Amino acid sequence: MRQPPPEAPSLVEKRDAENILDTYKRTSFHPRAGKGAKLVDADGKVYWDLLAGIAVNALGHRHPRLVKALREESNHLLHVSNLFYHPAQGLLAERLTHLSGMPRVFFCNSGTEAIEAAVKFTRLAAPGRSRMIALEGSFHGRTMGALALTGNEAYRKPFEPLVGETVFLPANDIVALERAVTPDTAGIFLEPILGEGGIVPLTPEYVKVARAAADRVGAALVFDEVQSGLGRTGFLFVFQDLGVQPDLVTLAKPLGGGLPLGAVLVGQRIAPLVKPGHHGTTFGGNPIACRLGLETLSEIVDGGLLETIRETGEWFGNKLRSAKKRSKGAIVDVRGRGLMWGVELDRDAVEVQKALLDKGFVVGTSRTRVLRLLPPYVVPRPALSGFVKALEEILRGAPKEKVP
Repeated sequence: MRQPPPEAPSLVEKRDAENILDTYKRTSFHPRAGKGAKLVDADGKVYWDLLAGIAVNALGHRHPRLVKALREESNHLLHVSNLFYHPAQGLLAERLTHLSGMPRVFFCNSGTEAIEAAVKFTRLAAPGRSRMIALEGSFHGRTMGALALTGNEAYRKPFEPLVGETVFLPANDIVALERAVTPDTAGIFLEPILGEGGIVPLTPEYVKVARAAADRVGAALVFDEVQSGLGRTGFLFVFQDLGVQPDLVTLAKPLGGGLPLGAVLVGQRIAPLVKPGHHGTTFGGNPIACRLGLETLSEIVDGGLLETIRETGEWFGNKLRSAKKRSKGAIVDVRGRGLMWGVELDRDAVEVQKALLDKGFVVGTSRTRVLRLLPPYVVPRPALSGFVKALEEILRGAPKEKVP
């Protein structure tokens, strides 16, 4: 794995601290190269990547198919205005509509932008309404419209007043949902699996009630599959597994194969309402990102990865649940499906995250006590077994070992 010219990590950190706005609390990790599900830091130490850029690098690092496509596309136009045509955008949209059963696609650059578009489309379908339903602990983005739907007061409070009115409900509380949806409701925004909220899957019963409640008052049902969609659960779209057809689905993260690309899948009721001028984007759906999106989608669907994810996910879930039984209460809960898992601990997850990094495993966190696992779809089982072993050693207070 060829690395870029060496530069001291201390110099990188100093330059960032002096010049970049302080919006991220970075760790001291310096990834410089990678291949498949492995990352290499500035000192040449190898790690298993069980976070995948927060669900972005679904095919791992330097996947041959993506590298080849990137080289080919870089010889063509890097940008084409959305006032004009370029082939990759229509091809990717065609593939997404056929696979999802939803008739139209809007391309943008990120999950947050997809949510912003979904809010506008929801308002378009319910003139005069601005009241939204979302979940406690949810995360939909940090722009003003998306932030208004994010169920974390610490994120919202500094920027209030926000856009419209949002009612936040506990996940999977059917009674609360049925009471909250009224004729003033414009949309119900749900993450089928809450990501930042601790990897909390919604039940099939809950989302079916949400669909019925939306239909009852003429509201839109929106699924935010930015983190959970495009194969992460072993189904291309989570709504397909749950058996509920939403009106809008937001996508991003793995869609562009590592480049910025978001999308909204727009259902039959709302698609005819959107006209030229209602929404737009300068960079959304650019040629290179769409070409990589085509390759990524083809690899997931045609390359048999969905079945692999389901099988590996079931096996990994059993491994995690077995570790919970052995943990003597240190592992409080295990939640997830496919290759999206949350391990809730009896202690600060950040400290365990740091210890895992020392042992050669890159993981994320959500809430204060949940380890968030979003490995690439190509992750080998020995990496996941090694993670479970390392986690158990850390929770028992065993001495740190070198990465094998």
